[in-house]
Amino acid sequence: MAKGKRYGASGVTVLWFLAAFVLACWPALAADRTIYLTFDDGPLDGTANILDVLQAENVPAAMFMVGLHARSSPESKALVAHARSMPLVTVGNHSYSHAFNRYRKFYADTEGVVADMVRANAVLGLEVPTHARLPGRNVFRLPNISTNDLSIDRTEIGIEQPDYEFVTATGFWLYGWDHEWVHDGTGKPVQSVARLVSEIDHMFNGKVRFVRPNKLILLMHDEMFRDTFNGTANLTALIQGLKQRGYSFGHIPDYDPSN
Repeated sequence: MAKGKRYGASGVTVLWFLAAFVLACWPALAADRTIYLTFDDGPLDGTANILDVLQAENVPAAMFMVGLHARSSPESKALVAHARSMPLVTVGNHSYSHAFNRYRKFYADTEGVVADMVRANAVLGLEVPTHARLPGRNVFRLPNISTNDLSIDRTEIGIEQPDYEFVTATGFWLYGWDHEWVHDGTGKPVQSVARLVSEIDHMFNGKVRFVRPNKLILLMHDEMFRDTFNGTANLTALIQGLKQRGYSFGHIPDYDPSN
């Protein structure tokens, strides 16, 4: 029997329906695996490269910016304005001082934390309700989501929890993250792009629980995307690699639909 006829008419029909089913389901499956790109600490050297890539690749992202950095120079102010002008970019609040990287001291003063966040809003030109990320803390406070940072001990969580609640009550929606593209002390990315994409694939294909099912918030930092570290090429490769695997990219305001 000729190879081209071995399935028969009914077999060909079955194969056709299977192919049609896969093609019909693929967009839905891809849409169910959503990456939220988020960048912290800007505006810095590297921010301009990020904005260029986001525009070229036409993907959304959240830029959680630091007030102190935003007012450091006319160029920094221009970067904030440029980011705010981009329809696919959400500019968020990442505090005014970034706690000067002294987190326990910062979170020991609830009124000071709130004042720091409010001051950053004024510098960044943001209004409440504001999409925000606290410095140094993987904390969610959204209408349907509330989680604490499991990397700090329970005693510290108890001390800091009033800060999270008061900041939220002041008009800030707080976002943590599910995975991080790590950098070293110089800002250089630790994982290669291929390694990071592999980690993301394994997280979606394994038993890892995201804060929201099938929605991964990826944390990155602006300084990683300096020319020194081939920032433009790395970010482009990451986004294109994720696109090729069928991931979609989400707007952070849509992460919790009740926002």
